[in-house]
Amino acid sequence: MKNKVVSKEEWIAERKKLLVQEKEMTKLKDQLTKQRQELPWVKIDKEYVFQGTKAKETLSDLFEGKSQLIVYHFMFQPDWTEGCKSCSLIADHYEPSLVHLKQRDVNMVTISRAPIDRLEAFRKRMGWSFKWVSSNDSDFNIDFNVSFPGDLKEQKEVYYNYGMIPAFPSTEGPGMSVFYKDEDGTIFHTYSCFARGLEKYLTVYDLLDVVPKGRDEDGLVYGMEWVRHHDKYGDESFKDIYVELLAGRKSD
Repeated sequence: MKNKVVSKEEWIAERKKLLVQEKEMTKLKDQLTKQRQELPWVKIDKEYVFQGTKAKETLSDLFEGKSQLIVYHFMFQPDWTEGCKSCSLIADHYEPSLVHLKQRDVNMVTISRAPIDRLEAFRKRMGWSFKWVSSNDSDFNIDFNVSFPGDLKEQKEVYYNYGMIPAFPSTEGPGMSVFYKDEDGTIFHTYSCFARGLEKYLTVYDLLDVVPKGRDEDGLVYGMEWVRHHDKYGDESFKDIYVELLAGRKSD
């Protein structure tokens, strides 16, 4: 690939045109942020209990003294031996932010359905320090629309990202949910996002978006096919289960 080659003066003129649009996008992002923060809340009436490394913990416990809680819904089925590679990419990004979030009255935890021993083994393998708890004995994942009950092979559609979509090649979907806790202990659900709504937490995509080739994902079976766990780049033995599952569905 090669774009048109121009003089420096012509390049600056074109760059300024693009800058106008970039500034408009920044202002729009500020407007969306304000609207997001003004969304109505939903009171949490159900008692959710999770398995931690040492004991069971409630949703309230996960705030750890803060009034705001971010939950990353990490795809990790109970029968998997390692977590989703795309969720791992997101975790690589939010891990360094946790110490800074705590300074702004925010705690963040990761929640998956896999047993706690598998979560801990994978967390240590990846070198992460964030808190990770198992929701395998609760309705949490189902209630927040990131797990899809039923036989995977028989599913044609699932409810995800606020609508019915073709079924996932797994029983899990990625997502992020936000909660607020009043001084009296009442908890509210304030926000959730899914699918490409999670891209805003991926700095690697922001960086790829400024280079000439961009994300360079055309021709892949699915967008994030190129992603690996950060300890598996260069591992030729790696097999992408999603590629196999998607290929199987196309042949049905």
